[in-house]
Amino acid sequence: MKIRIAVLAAAGALSILASPIAANAQVSVNINVPGLVMTAPPPPRYEPLPPPRGGFVWVPGRWAWDGRAYGWRPGGWQPERAGYAYAPGRWVEDRGGWRWTEGDWRRQEARREARREREWEDDHRHHDGGHRHGHDRDRDFCPPGQAKKGNC
Repeated sequence: MKIRIAVLAAAGALSILASPIAANAQVSVNINVPGLVMTAPPPPRYEPLPPPRGGFVWVPGRWAWDGRAYGWRPGGWQPERAGYAYAPGRWVEDRGGWRWTEGDWRRQEARREARREREWEDDHRHHDGGHRHGHDRDRDFCPPGQAKKGNC
């Protein structure tokens, strides 16, 4: 009987000592978000740009995640789309991990605006020899995109 009381007393003492330890335990929950990779991708590899190929656009290689590790996928040719420019895919940091954003085709509006600015500058250089003559009309005119840059 004395042994049974001693064992019960020891078990009670241990349970009292163990309860604060259990209260401080931490629980870690990993939520698997589809498409989100917790490991950063390696730096891009150098791929020599092949010579131009009519009617095609070069899409650079990339690191692809296979569920366990990154593997290199080499670049390749993609058929050109008239009026569009190819914007390559890229790895983007997202919610503490990394997500791949596929490349896509975008309208060439930005290229058109840059070309208009160059043509305007070339046109004015040829007409006045690169010197401004102080015409009011020229002073009040701002070429496309220059006002945003603070040049007008």
